[in-house]
Amino acid sequence: MVSNLFNVKDKIVMVTGGGSGIGYGISLGFIKNGSKVYICSRDFEKCKKTADELTKIGPGKCIAIKADLSKLSDIKSLFQEFEKYESSLDCLVNNSGANWGEELEKYPDLAWDKVLNLNVKAVFNTSVAALPFLKKNASAQDPSRIINIGSIDGIRVPRLETYAYSASKAAVHQLTRTLADRLAPEHILVNAIAAGPFMSKMTKQTFTQFEDLVKSSVATGRFGNNEDLEGLLVFLTSRASTYITGAIIPLEGGVLIKSNL
Repeated sequence: MVSNLFNVKDKIVMVTGGGSGIGYGISLGFIKNGSKVYICSRDFEKCKKTADELTKIGPGKCIAIKADLSKLSDIKSLFQEFEKYESSLDCLVNNSGANWGEELEKYPDLAWDKVLNLNVKAVFNTSVAALPFLKKNASAQDPSRIINIGSIDGIRVPRLETYAYSASKAAVHQLTRTLADRLAPEHILVNAIAAGPFMSKMTKQTFTQFEDLVKSSVATGRFGNNEDLEGLLVFLTSRASTYITGAIIPLEGGVLIKSNL
């Protein structure tokens, strides 16, 4: 049955930065489909409040863990805490990220350190730390997953001067391919979503200021929403996608095909 192909009920999922923005939409999608979701953030109180709200929505359950993924020590402690609850992990969603916009001549070295550390280095370190849990129940029939949240700005040249961000997302896309090749024999599938314009804390100021301009660059004429995230994430975590790995999947409403001439 088709419904069985897309079933993620009782899957154990971790979503980094899962308490806000795109991460919240991803977490909500899994919760609505019966998964058990772990979310992490530097702000534990806010993360815990969000986890409780998601659990009330159900039918899945959400648990918050404090972690600053810019620190390797926190990544290690994240999985030490996770191990108190679970012995295995079905899907890791590397969603946490940072951005920095500034004019070319003024672009600071600090921007590169902050953005690449969280957007690339933390994705690698979190994936490696998760491997013992991802390997536990992985099989050819039911592989474990790593899903990296990339960006269309890692594919195209962005209009805004976010040099470190676009470079970091291109790196995430290539890291996705190399991890997919390395982990396929261990029954772990690795894919990335090249996300387009979704309203989030990180994008709200820019998108609110330039709403008409942003929407005019999208073929479908709108921002992405939580259901858009839910559909693709459920697909990539279910049996329906067991023959897909190393893919960079655009979720952007047609930005990449829109002609601005």
